[in-house]
Amino acid sequence: MTNQPEQTTAQSPDQQITRLAKLAAEIDTALRAHATHLPAEVFQGMTDLASALPRLSQQVRQQTVENRKLTELAGIGQVINSSLNPDEVLRIVMDTIVRLTNAERGFLMLRSEDGELTTKLARNWEQESLDPSEFEISRTIINRVVAEGKSVLTTNAQEDPRFIGQESIIAHNLRSILCVPLMVKDELTGVIYADNRVRSGIFTDSERDLLSAFANQAAVAIENARLFESVRRTLAEVTELKNLMDNVFSSIVSGVITSDIEDRVTLINKAAESILGKTSLDLVGFPIGQILEPLATTLTPHLSSVRRTDQSVIGLEVSPSLPERGQVDLRLTLSPLKDADQHTQGVAIVVDDLTEHKHLEAQRRLFEKMVSPKVIDQLDPDQIALGGKRGEITTLFADIRGYTTYSENLDPESLVAVLNQYLKTAADAILSEEGTIDKFMGDAVMAWFNAPIPQPDHTLRAVKAALAIKAGIQALHQRLPKEAHLSFGAGIHFGEAVLGVVGTEQRIDYTAIGDSVNTAKRIQENAEASQILISAAAYQLVKKEVEVRQVEPVVAKGKEKPLTVYEVLGVTEKRKGLFG
Repeated sequence: MTNQPEQTTAQSPDQQITRLAKLAAEIDTALRAHATHLPAEVFQGMTDLASALPRLSQQVRQQTVENRKLTELAGIGQVINSSLNPDEVLRIVMDTIVRLTNAERGFLMLRSEDGELTTKLARNWEQESLDPSEFEISRTIINRVVAEGKSVLTTNAQEDPRFIGQESIIAHNLRSILCVPLMVKDELTGVIYADNRVRSGIFTDSERDLLSAFANQAAVAIENARLFESVRRTLAEVTELKNLMDNVFSSIVSGVITSDIEDRVTLINKAAESILGKTSLDLVGFPIGQILEPLATTLTPHLSSVRRTDQSVIGLEVSPSLPERGQVDLRLTLSPLKDADQHTQGVAIVVDDLTEHKHLEAQRRLFEKMVSPKVIDQLDPDQIALGGKRGEITTLFADIRGYTTYSENLDPESLVAVLNQYLKTAADAILSEEGTIDKFMGDAVMAWFNAPIPQPDHTLRAVKAALAIKAGIQALHQRLPKEAHLSFGAGIHFGEAVLGVVGTEQRIDYTAIGDSVNTAKRIQENAEASQILISAAAYQLVKKEVEVRQVEPVVAKGKEKPLTVYEVLGVTEKRKGLFG
């Protein structure tokens, strides 16, 4: 039978300690049993071996503890270096320190931007955070570590000659204290402070060396976590700022286009997309001359000027025809686009779409031909709604006399040209008195006063307007051939009417409706050439200010009784002014 080699297995430190203790007991038993039979030299050797075994066992035990601490230190180092969460790193650091050193409390202090030490975390042996009221520590020891950059260990601060008389140590009854610096690239970034207020001699040089080694790892991990947090916070701020700028850029009503030094579009906002009728995909990266092809001839020299002179071009108005929108009116402002060092990197173009604005301006100018600009300025578009409102007005009707006969022998173009001159004369006279022109009806005009803006002297304004029409026609005759000399007949009446906006949302008219309007028209129909007739109701309002003569009552269609009317000759001397 072949002898097999004895298999051995690695024993754990605890097993080794147990075996050494058992061996020491066996040797002691053997010595007691065979002391008289053993040679002196053997007896002495076995005695020395028996006495050495407990010391060896203690060394193994101590080495085991240190190995465990180092193993745990390495493991914790991996943990803290794998985390970039500052709060998690600090918590792991402090709980590990308290456990490895058997401390009662542990404090981690970091330097702030102003250089002062601030307690970032304080934990106890139960892995609980300490209340600020429990921050009873030795500032003397901390200040020494900060000043010298070296660890401080005291087994009993109450009896340590280095700290005799220090108030904080005496007042807080501090005993075992261990404080080590946190160093990153030879710069102190903070300290780790551990203590035990109950027991002395807790910390040894072994704990100090262990904690110092751990502190080096912890300092780097804390700094990395702090840098990461700073970068993360900065990135968040930059992202927030970029989002804000994007929102602001997108919400700008004016179109904004930026280009590089090669005139290629680099950025465009929503407003510019809408104005040009294209998306950013159609514009970004393409030459400005290409995306603004209808403007290329006009725009190119100005772009060159901005780059050459480094000066802005402001308020350049153009009216190109865009494929997607047709004819538009645009106002451009070109400015050099500069970087942080004030070097020109391209051109920024601000585009304002004036198409709708100019359309509204044209409408306003047209409206001003019907309503006095002073009246328009006082109107609130938001208050205008479909519907009517009863009010008192003075209505003026004026009609060209002899127009039908005159038109029989004239071509339409010439006829319209002459007609417009007479109607313009009437309109200018009415608007000069801030009246409202309701409509032109062939060769007649209808207007009223005292609406939409109240006018205390509205009837007098109507009379003055009629006299101005008469005077204007006399002046017009000086420029027209004799065969084109026509005249007006005018009728004025005061009374109630319903004034308001009629029509639909797509087409509205501001007009006056009522019997008083019809009465003014009937009076005008009975006026002779160049005659101004005014009703009795209207005359009562201006009788002290106008000169009249009573004429035959007017038999008006739809009226049961004839209407009392007066022919206006002019205004009294006091009020005469331009209309005598």
